[in-house]
Amino acid sequence: MPNTKLGLLVFWPTFWTGFPIKMVVCLLLLAGGLRPWKGLGLEFLLLLSIPIDIWALGLCARTVLLERLSIDPKPGLGLRLWWKWALFSVIYLPLLYFIVGFVKSVSKSITTSIVETIKESIWVIPVAEQITIELVMWGSVTSAVLVLLVIGWFYGLGALAQKEVNASTSKDGNFEQIVYFWDMIRIPADQLLLLTSFTFAGVVLVFLFWGLLPETTPHPHDEYEYSNVVRIEPPVKPLEVLSNTEKILKKAELTIIELEKEQDDNGEKPDEKKKSEKTAEGKAPSPPK
Repeated sequence: MPNTKLGLLVFWPTFWTGFPIKMVVCLLLLAGGLRPWKGLGLEFLLLLSIPIDIWALGLCARTVLLERLSIDPKPGLGLRLWWKWALFSVIYLPLLYFIVGFVKSVSKSITTSIVETIKESIWVIPVAEQITIELVMWGSVTSAVLVLLVIGWFYGLGALAQKEVNASTSKDGNFEQIVYFWDMIRIPADQLLLLTSFTFAGVVLVFLFWGLLPETTPHPHDEYEYSNVVRIEPPVKPLEVLSNTEKILKKAELTIIELEKEQDDNGEKPDEKKKSEKTAEGKAPSPPK
């Protein structure tokens, strides 16, 4: 099997096997207030991804070798492939990034100079057509270089996996027997224990998620002043209105009784007192003789 095809066949199922578990880790980090794409959250994600990648790589690589090549690899395949692939990727992927960036910048500058020459010498290109032409010219070159470098990365992964193939032993039997052998390996000895542990892990993750999740219910500030609030008047209850009216009338009656008592104590009515005060103010004092 070619190295590029072998690398792709092992990498693709490995990625999709570990991806859902990594998404759970990302949700837990987001619930805890850590962003999994930078800072401390990214470090936690990379650290927690190591055992996930080792497990997924060992599972998928052994499946591919058994089904496609009829080879039973040695134990510890996932760990051996993981550190080899990790070391190769740490060296190769930064080179891929810088090479693609360099090709992109050079192709964009060349494309801009060609388009400007055409505009000055041949004909004027509208803005929309100019953007399309530039994007097609430098984008096609950059995409081609990126595809070639990705193929080279898969070739390197397949070459590292090919060494494990050469060191493994072939499995005797037809395809059905090999598949039955692999199925018997994947079936756990104690299925009830596996189901219990899987359920317990899911419950723990759910409680951990809701425990880390902060309070996100929006509520206004204590000093917020409400505006355009529609006030709904309560319905009129006749019995309550009559009782309140009776209370007000009783209070008014008591007030009148108290005023009458004060008038009796002073000996004159309030109206007469006001008239006497006015007449006293109206009379001028007699001039001295």
